Amino acid sequence: MNSARHATAQAPCRPKTESSLWLQGFAAWILGLVLLLGQVSGAQAEGVELNQISAAKVEDGLELSFSTRFTLSPAVEDALMKGVPVYFAADVTVLRSRWYWRDVRAARTSRSWRLEWKSLTRQFRVSNEGLSRSYATLSEALSSLRGVSSWHVADLKDIDDDGRYYLEFSYRLDTSQLPKPMQIGLGSPQGWNMNVERTFQLNPDFSIRSGS
Repeated sequence: MNSARHATAQAPCRPKTESSLWLQGFAAWILGLVLLLGQVSGAQAEGVELNQISAAKVEDGLELSFSTRFTLSPAVEDALMKGVPVYFAADVTVLRSRWYWRDVRAARTSRSWRLEWKSLTRQFRVSNEGLSRSYATLSEALSSLRGVSSWHVADLKDIDDDGRYYLEFSYRLDTSQLPKPMQIGLGSPQGWNMNVERTFQLNPDFSIRSGS
């Protein structure tokens, strides 16, 4: 009896078969893929997607229309519901290409939105260019600030018919307007990095060139 136990205890471990090693490697690959997809999904959730953008020359200059798509991250929504206003900003710069020197800026303009939760009235308020409007739900409030139509971005005197122009566009969650203690505490702001930046070439009629 004792000799049998001793023999069992001293028996060498069986080497792993090729199939077991393959299964372990495959499991590790699946785990890595799941983690990677989770990181990609998180990055997309924090981003801003530009749905549509167009430009048109009108009597008094250049107008821009755009729409975006995004949702607030849990961190931003939590701060909002605790009474911290959050800001969104859109910036447009119109530039003229010059082959003989650096490109020149023809016009630049910005627009900002303030989003806040009013606990007393149980409503969300969006303020833009001195005007405010209240909404019953966060979804409605976000819909009102995700884009704009017929935005005047350049005067007629700033754009010449014989020039070659392009525009730089950005839309972002503006963390620079958060309370100072929050800006310091953000550091690498998980969930607060929401923005999109694009450059578009303009056709001779000042519409946005397809594929730019």
